[in-house]
Amino acid sequence: MKISNEIVLRPRFSLSLNKSSKQVLEAFESAKNNQDTIRINILDVHVFLKIPTVQQHFWTPQLHLEVLENNLTSCTVKGVFGPNPKVWTLFMFFHFVTASLFLGFGVWTYSNWFLDTSFTTPLLLMILMIIVWISLYVGGRLGKQKGLKQMHQLYDL
Repeated sequence: MKISNEIVLRPRFSLSLNKSSKQVLEAFESAKNNQDTIRINILDVHVFLKIPTVQQHFWTPQLHLEVLENNLTSCTVKGVFGPNPKVWTLFMFFHFVTASLFLGFGVWTYSNWFLDTSFTTPLLLMILMIIVWISLYVGGRLGKQKGLKQMHQLYDL
C-alpha cells in the first residue's frame, strides 16, 4: 500500500476484485473466526477492522471497508483509514472552535480598526488561532505517522 504525501488525514483507497461481494464478505467472516490479531466487525456490506484494545494507543487507526457489488463476478472494495470516531469527533470539535474564535476575533479586529481604536489584542488573538490551527493539523499528521505501522497491518489483512 502506498500512502502518498498529499495533505490527507484520512487516506482512502479503492480495489476492484474479480470475486463477488458475497465471497469477499465470507472471506472476512472466515478471517474473523480464524485469527485474533485484528478485530473484525461486519455489518451488511461494511467491514470494520480494528486493532485489539491492548495494542491501541490514542492515534490507533481503524479501517472501514465497504464492499460494493459491480456484478455477479466482481466487486469494488472502498476503504477509509481513520482514527477512532471519538478521537476524530474531538479533533473536528477543536477545529470548529478554533475557526469560530478566529472569525469572532476577526470581527472584533475589524470593529476596532473601523472605530479607530487599538486592534492589537484581537489581531494577536487571530494570529494565535492560526497557530493553534496549524498545531492541530501538525498533530494530526504526526498521529497518522505514529499509526502508520498499524495502518499497514490492517491493510495487509
